[in-house]
Amino acid sequence: MMVIGLLGGMSWESSAEYYRLVNERVKALLGGFHSAHTVLYSVDFAAIEAMQAEGRWDDAGAELNRAAKALEAAGADFVVLCTNTMHKVADRLEDGLGIPLLHLGDATAAAVKAAGIRRIGLLGTGFTMGQPFYRDRLAAHGLDVLVPSAEDRDLVHRVIYDELVLGVVEDASREAYRGVIARLAEAGAEGVIYGCTEIELLVGPEDSPVPTFPTTRLHAEAAVDYALGTTSLPRPPT
Repeated sequence: MMVIGLLGGMSWESSAEYYRLVNERVKALLGGFHSAHTVLYSVDFAAIEAMQAEGRWDDAGAELNRAAKALEAAGADFVVLCTNTMHKVADRLEDGLGIPLLHLGDATAAAVKAAGIRRIGLLGTGFTMGQPFYRDRLAAHGLDVLVPSAEDRDLVHRVIYDELVLGVVEDASREAYRGVIARLAEAGAEGVIYGCTEIELLVGPEDSPVPTFPTTRLHAEAAVDYALGTTSLPRPPT
């Protein structure tokens, strides 16, 4: 089994989910007392969030690059970046890194395509929904990506940062998310990606009229499968 390098802390609540899901999958596949070989580097999300808000993406990329290299030095065989939004700086994270990054967008796209879906809705932070870095990665796999209206994007983003990253889960916000998801389905989405690790703390498959794709779980499962040598590293088609 390879050593999984978890780069987390964005937020720690979602990183705890990654750790749980990774170990649950190893136990399910190998049985007995088996658990995953992992190394965890957890950043201070306050510093990263400030860089996001101020548009200091180069600084954020440099910080995550240092963290990824620390994982490599600690013995990780590959890196799992435990956040959707910070895949915006995936290229900078990989700069000079001697081990691969298992890109969350690739793992998610593989699951969507395996379900026979081509037109997919995307929920996430305002950065993930509104900027091309994530949508383009999905589109490279042949997917047609739909995002909510500007008003709905603001709602989804606000709930993530004002509630979910702080561990606050409100029934009213769950109902609001259900409305956003329903509108994506009405616009033609055949499925919906829960493209922020914290979203899975609020809504599940039962909250959507179409199939859902929880990126935290999909990423964690892909990491275990790769670590066990049962799958290759997912990449966009060439």
